[in-house]
Amino acid sequence: MRFTAWYTLRKFVYDNLHNDDYETWFSRAINFSLIFLIIGNVIAVLLESINDVYKAYQLYFDTFEDISIVVFTVEYVLRFWSIAEKEPFESEWKARWNYVTSGAAIIDLLAILPAYINFFVHIDLRFLRILRLLRLLKLTRYFISLQILLRVIEREKGSFQAVIFILVIMIVMAAAGIYVVEGRAQPEVFSSIPASMWWAVVTLTTVGYGDVTPITPLGRFLGAMITILGVGLAALPAGILANGLANELELRKQQLELKFRDLLQSCEIDIIHDEEKIDNIRREVGLSIDQTRDIVLQLIRERKEEEAEREKNKYCFCPHCGHKLPE
Repeated sequence: MRFTAWYTLRKFVYDNLHNDDYETWFSRAINFSLIFLIIGNVIAVLLESINDVYKAYQLYFDTFEDISIVVFTVEYVLRFWSIAEKEPFESEWKARWNYVTSGAAIIDLLAILPAYINFFVHIDLRFLRILRLLRLLKLTRYFISLQILLRVIEREKGSFQAVIFILVIMIVMAAAGIYVVEGRAQPEVFSSIPASMWWAVVTLTTVGYGDVTPITPLGRFLGAMITILGVGLAALPAGILANGLANELELRKQQLELKFRDLLQSCEIDIIHDEEKIDNIRREVGLSIDQTRDIVLQLIRERKEEEAEREKNKYCFCPHCGHKLPE
């Protein structure tokens, strides 16, 4: 009996903290409370950077930080404990290890780790306050648009790695080239290849602060070529991200359409009248109202065409006169 109550409690915690398909007033209250707490922490960090405000309300800031640490710690422990319900037929500790090594759990850990480290190792308070801004990343769990972006980045990580690798190669080559060309003309600026990398980075990224510039004709020609290459290189990540987002949205549209078709086939939804149910499914998938409306209209057209085809097939035609004959 005691074990049954234990597992029931764990399932209840799992549903409210992990299960996206489980939605009650209590789970919504938990999510909104955590969202407001995260936003409150970010506002507190911003205000604490103003020394006069921090000194005047230090007690309130410290109390709010202590409460936040307790809440986020309890949340992390409960998520760690209840994640075993995700795969009830697998090893509990395997499920927990998979959770601990996931991106969401790492973000949760980073949100509370600086405060505990400060108990054992002295950290500059200004640095500790900045680290608390990592809690802002916890919002990715509650907003589908951020989840889509992170999923695109994860899916296209191979492409991003290739771009970064190319960028590193170009930085080294550009730094070496400008060192050879400008080293004698400006030995104090381009004293070595590592020292020339600053110029290579700001030139390839088309930022061009202007604090370090070539003065020889060959150096300026090389700088112009590197700047032109940098424009094309800077467009690569944007193109990869745009293409990834388009593919992800198209995939989600297909998933939504497939889900609607399954529900229609099992008569679990009325595509015309169940607006609230359609909107809930749309929110789960993460599509806009217009995208969902297009899918619904397409399904309605297909349904009308099927009904017209069935109505047409109720009759057969006389081969001699062409008149409809009842079945």
